[in-house]
Amino acid sequence: MKVPFGDLKLHYQEYKEVFDQAVARVLSSGYYILGPELQRFEEEFAHYLGCKFTVGCASGTEAIYLALAALGIKAGDEVLVVAHTAVPTISAISMTGATPVFVDIDAQTMVIDVADLESKITERTKVIMPVHLYGLMADMDGIKKIADKHNLPVIEDVAQATGAKHKGRRAGSIGRFGAFSFYPSKNLGAFGDGGAVSCQTKEDYDRLLKLRNYGQSKRYHHDIVGINSRLDEIQAAILSAQIPFVDEWNTRRKEIAKRYTNELKVLKGLKEVVQTPIEATDSDHVYHLYVIQCDQRNDLQAFLESKGVGTLIHYPTPAHRQEAYRYLNYAAGSLPVTEVVAERILSLPLFPELTDAQVDFVIESIGEFFEANLHSESVEKQLVAPVKAGTSRD
Repeated sequence: MKVPFGDLKLHYQEYKEVFDQAVARVLSSGYYILGPELQRFEEEFAHYLGCKFTVGCASGTEAIYLALAALGIKAGDEVLVVAHTAVPTISAISMTGATPVFVDIDAQTMVIDVADLESKITERTKVIMPVHLYGLMADMDGIKKIADKHNLPVIEDVAQATGAKHKGRRAGSIGRFGAFSFYPSKNLGAFGDGGAVSCQTKEDYDRLLKLRNYGQSKRYHHDIVGINSRLDEIQAAILSAQIPFVDEWNTRRKEIAKRYTNELKVLKGLKEVVQTPIEATDSDHVYHLYVIQCDQRNDLQAFLESKGVGTLIHYPTPAHRQEAYRYLNYAAGSLPVTEVVAERILSLPLFPELTDAQVDFVIESIGEFFEANLHSESVEKQLVAPVKAGTSRD
């Protein structure tokens, strides 16, 4: 059996009529940039999130950049963030000229460790930017408490957590801004690049509108320095068409994740070998990714590939150990939990169209690997067991 890591073609085929109608509506309108489809999406997405406003933009990276730019972040400023994230998170900080300052992660949740957060604040710190990784929200209560104490705004990186909740509030509706990516594989994905920024005040909203469109207040009148970062009408229409299905798809993701977790916990010998994701009691994990941890990660990945099971590593090299960010001078071991986790993580297939039979096959394949692996380790230990006095081994 083949189990792909994802299947966007299948996603399109299952909702072909919905998508085709959305695209055809735009093409027949002749209105392709900053039109009614974008306005409709922004209003519907804001309503879904439970916030006042959203502003569509060209990508998740630029969503973060626009939020930072709206705060006036510039060279010399510091932004607190994790190194265990997709590098685009850090790229957006670099686009402003500011410096990313890395906070370690919690070994269980793999999101920002609030206990390490406050120690990284300096007089140059201007923003705290938690990343809601894999679909799990960071501890927003703890983060907000520290942010309020130091009078710092919070930008939520929600690229992987559209639809997630913390105490009933959606990701992206708690901080000063929320930054979303609509990369095709996301829980809410476009058919190309796309992003959005959420906010709660008219002042922030108006500034974002200008920033994403060359700084214009009206055509050819430029009040501030801005960029071109506009979500086009086709992508906006495609995204609007999907909003009614997001919670349904997230429910399916959670069903698959629950099966993985329950079955992996009871597989013989795996209890102390494979660490499955945890869920906070006050948060709703939407499983953009299902990420396990194990010491035999590389061997397990190779074995699953031989069985036709697609896997990926999110992410093998933390940002602070990337060549591009060597100038920040983070030594090996400076973020100990992040570095250990990066050596142990493996993302299993998880998308709404994944079948129960495919999930079963993934679980069985993991069990097969560890049964053989643990058996060989046991035999190897017997072969190299200490030789008792008075005995010999040829």
